[in-house]
Amino acid sequence: MLNKIILASKSKVRKEILDKNKIPNVVKPSYVDEEPVKKSLIKEKAKPEIISKNLAELKANKVSLVQENQMVLGADSVIDLEGELISKPENREEALIILKKLNGKKHHLISSVCISRNGSMIWNYTDKASLTMKNFSEEDLKIYLSKISDESLYSYNVYQIEGEGRNLFLNIEGDENTIMGLPVKKIREYLEIAQ
Repeated sequence: MLNKIILASKSKVRKEILDKNKIPNVVKPSYVDEEPVKKSLIKEKAKPEIISKNLAELKANKVSLVQENQMVLGADSVIDLEGELISKPENREEALIILKKLNGKKHHLISSVCISRNGSMIWNYTDKASLTMKNFSEEDLKIYLSKISDESLYSYNVYQIEGEGRNLFLNIEGDENTIMGLPVKKIREYLEIAQ
């Protein structure tokens, strides 16, 4: 049996993925303010993969500093649209703007995970999925958004691949768990050898 890990995230979906994959866990959110870090990295022209990895590491390190000798899992996901980093929407107007940007185009969803112990990263992994959105009218996008609860909208970016969001896409390439924010297969592989 795997040892218990600490999930440095308040994401219900990430917790569900760990539970479904029988990885014992306890939730201790990091409460990291991501925006200043993102802005600074964007200013330095960091690639979306680096931004995602740095945020995952920051979250894991912060929680692991106060959870002595525990393995802490941090995670972060970003959308990369032709080199532009797209963050979670702050409100429904922003969500519509994001959907209009993604409309009819292929983008990448990047999920990074990091495991830290005593304030230092001991393992990390980044995975990427490609999603091609169908072409929709603005009215169709508004109808889609009207079906999504606030909690879902702000927790899972603008689409929930495991729910209503699947209908937005023409093509999905990559691991579904990566798209939902946690490439769990690689996490399990690491935890099995790290016991």
